[in-house]
Amino acid sequence: MTKDYYQILGIAKGATQEDIKKAYRRLAHQFHPDKGGDEKKFKEVSEAYQILSNEDKRAQYDKFGRVFEGGSGQEGFGGFRWGFPGAEAGDEDGSSGFAFDFDVGDIFEDFFGGQDARGKDLRRGKDMELELEIPLEATLQRKEEVIPLSRFITCSRCQGVGAEPASRVKECFSCRGTGQVQRIQRTIFGSFTRGGMCPECEGEGLQPEKPCNVCKGEGRIKGQETIKVQIPAGIDSNQILKIAEKGEAGRRKGKSGDLYIRIHVKPHPVFQRNGDDLFVRMPILFSQAVLGDEVEVPTIEGTPILVAIAPGTESGKILKVPGKGIPHFAGLGRGSMNIEMQFKLPKKLTQEQRELLEKLQKEGI
Repeated sequence: MTKDYYQILGIAKGATQEDIKKAYRRLAHQFHPDKGGDEKKFKEVSEAYQILSNEDKRAQYDKFGRVFEGGSGQEGFGGFRWGFPGAEAGDEDGSSGFAFDFDVGDIFEDFFGGQDARGKDLRRGKDMELELEIPLEATLQRKEEVIPLSRFITCSRCQGVGAEPASRVKECFSCRGTGQVQRIQRTIFGSFTRGGMCPECEGEGLQPEKPCNVCKGEGRIKGQETIKVQIPAGIDSNQILKIAEKGEAGRRKGKSGDLYIRIHVKPHPVFQRNGDDLFVRMPILFSQAVLGDEVEVPTIEGTPILVAIAPGTESGKILKVPGKGIPHFAGLGRGSMNIEMQFKLPKKLTQEQRELLEKLQKEGI
């Protein structure tokens, strides 16, 4: 007799993969033999999930009412066969046990809940990334920025525990307070034991009798928060600052994620930056270039300095002023300010100026 896998899981035929997974988790916990459940029901639930969670097998089942298994039943390194004693390769009616092909990731997700096969804590909050634009002047010294964030924050009512205040917290029945569970699995390579986070208490070893009314047991809520961030002197565009545990709050006392801030330094109307050096163009008169002079040059701090122009300075010559650039990000000192001398040619000449230039031209200047 053909089994109705949809009826076994208590879902509609058009159920999504997420619906299938939720139904399987609920029933697997209910009928799990280690929890005193019905082993036969657990086998049926596992069989239904194995078929309906696989798109190809589900399509065969929907069309023919059964699944046609081919080959030896061996999978690649991403899957294995799992079953109770007495299972034989090729059994389809379950009369002598059962054996199913499962993906390793699904097994650990379903039985070990808050931790995947690589030991990653799934209660940990997500990392966040944002961009921060600062003016060039802000790179001259360490600066504190106040940044508003919209993210998951720790629930103030339950302090992240997920339980109503004053409600009793009891030892988890599934893991006996250890926060870890173990499972013996039979694979094509033999039997082995795997440990992982308890899916009932998510590794805490404790369970609240009454979930928090505000966060519904999550231990966190969506909220607004402002944080203070120290921007180091000398920072440059596209550098990333990592602020540990300032990302989203974790679930039920899980560790918070990290915050990554990508810096963008705004272009300056006067100075151009190249590493820790600054470049500025300084227009000078022809007479200053020929005879020499002292001129005021702006600085990034805003206070101009006097710079001597040597006689016979050519247009395009660069004067370097040490210590007037950007502070070094990883050490003491500053870069240089490089001043490019450019001749400033008058657009209009007075009669007297024209006559003087004509005389100079006759003199070969």
